[in-house]
Amino acid sequence: MPKIFIRELDNIKKMILSLGAMVEERVRLAAAAVENKDAEAAQRVIKTDYEIDEMEVEVEETCLKVLALHQPVAVDLRFLIAVIKINNDLERIGDQAVNIAQRVEVLAKRHDVNFDFDYAQMAEKAETMLRMSLDALVNLDEDLALKVVTMDDEVDTIQRDAYDRIKSAMKENTDKIGYMINLLLISRHLERLADHATNIAEEVIYLIEGEIVRHSNY
Repeated sequence: MPKIFIRELDNIKKMILSLGAMVEERVRLAAAAVENKDAEAAQRVIKTDYEIDEMEVEVEETCLKVLALHQPVAVDLRFLIAVIKINNDLERIGDQAVNIAQRVEVLAKRHDVNFDFDYAQMAEKAETMLRMSLDALVNLDEDLALKVVTMDDEVDTIQRDAYDRIKSAMKENTDKIGYMINLLLISRHLERLADHATNIAEEVIYLIEGEIVRHSNY
């Protein structure tokens, strides 16, 4: 295998991990903004989203260049395909963090609502899934990737609980429906964030096993 090809693959791995670290930081910031109704933290997430977008484009362009120049096969081809898909999921996770931050900006303006849903557990699970999926990529750890996949059901359960509780609160606070809708949207964005972390874990399994596991029963 040509040394230049090896260097380019190593560079791509560093790039996707750097993007992952950047996305993790935005997710942590968005989760903290939810917990504290911190509009300033929410603004930081929104204003720095362009950094994730720019890096996502750079990673994709680099992968496509290597595919065109070296025409890799077997595990190297799987690696590049997996990175392209993971790259997209990371960018979408960044988008979900922005969506959450935008909801926080709205919530932070309201001080007359007594009802709030505690998203700490849901956010922590979503953050953990993201971190574990990236660790699975670094270490090519199939068992860890599978754990991420199984955790997705836990987040879905919390999301359904949030939906039921907030829907009940809407009946008792008909004058605050807009506020409640924003609470519902936060639960939806966190659930989608966990879905993208699951996608990353599934791509890690594909990278290791060469088998597409989406829609499978684990």
